[in-house]
Parts: sequence; C-alpha cells; structure tokens
Amino acid sequence: MARALLGVTGSVAAIRTSDLVTALSQAGHEVQVVATEPSLYFFDPTTLNVPVHRDADEWPASRYHRGDPVLHIVLRDWADLLILAPLDAQTLARLALGLSDNLLACVIRAWDYQKPLILAPAMNTRMWESPVTLRHLRTIFEDRAGHPWQADWSLETAAQRFAEYLPRIVLIPPQAKQLACGDFGIGAMAEVATIAEAVRAWNQLSPE
Repeated sequence: MARALLGVTGSVAAIRTSDLVTALSQAGHEVQVVATEPSLYFFDPTTLNVPVHRDADEWPASRYHRGDPVLHIVLRDWADLLILAPLDAQTLARLALGLSDNLLACVIRAWDYQKPLILAPAMNTRMWESPVTLRHLRTIFEDRAGHPWQADWSLETAAQRFAEYLPRIVLIPPQAKQLACGDFGIGAMAEVATIAEAVRAWNQLSPE
C-alpha cells in the first residue's frame, strides 16, 4: 500500500479530513497529514490517529544546527504520493506561483513530480469560476508539461488535459451542490470515496 501524505488547506471542506484519513487508512495506506493553520479551524487534529504536522513543527524550538532534519524534505522523501484535499484557492495560487511560505507550500515546492500529486479543489463557485483559477491551472500544466495552452482549455476540460499530458498530476474537479456558505453551484470538494479511489488507482500502478 502507499504512503499517502495528505495536505489539508483552509477550505470548509477540511471538515471531511477525518473521513478521508479513515478511508485511506482502512484501504491499508499509511497516512500522515500536513495541515495549514487556517485548516485547523475546521477539524481537531488530536482526533486523528495519524501524525499531523503544522507550521510550528517545521523547525525545532532550539536554534537550527547543521545536520538537523528539514521536515518538508523528510515528508517529501517519505511519501509515495501527495494529496491536496481540500485544495483551497490560496494554496492553488501558491502551487502555481511557487510560493513556499508555510510547511505545506514547502512540501509542494520540493515535491518530486515523478510521484503522483492529487488535487481536489474546494472553494466558492465564483472563486472556482474566476479567470484566475483557470490561469493557475494552466500555469501548473505548462510549467510541468512544457506544452502550449490549448484553445479549448477550460475548467471543464482541465482534468482531461492533465490526464492526457501529465498523468502524474490528477485533478479531481469539485462538484455542484449547496455550499457551506449557502450558495448552490460548483465548488464543493469531490466525495471522499472519489479521492480514495484515485489513490487506489495509483497504488495499483505502482511497482511493489
């Protein structure tokens, strides 16, 4: 089974963190969590039976000494795949722009793209449909594939583009439903079972 590193960001969908950890663990995967500080508003890390890392864990309380472990590299090396679920608009922007201003962003910036990266965005409908969202997805695609933007690039075709040209980056689009804010539209994180199935599919393709 896979060593799955779950990156949890500050979307309301972070309330599903416990469900997702349970689903991955029950499937036999070894799970660790990297949580952004805003995500901790939506779930209690002490209720998870897996390690949870946050920004304060990046460096020890005492001053750094040469040879001390660098947590975002340790986690990068440990993981077989990285799951960003929920992936909020802020972290999508960090991924596209290469910002590395928290522990999870450092893991993403240092990620080995020979290993899978699973993206499960979650945000308000107007945030998802913003031209900025499509621009960030295109930037991630072009930076990794070196492929020119397609005339038919859209939010509806983005997952297919990644699957065709960058299969190690799995985009699981959000779904349409009534959102936590009361709006109805596309933006809710995909179902936990859908995300767990993406991990299972990759694990089947991985060599023993």
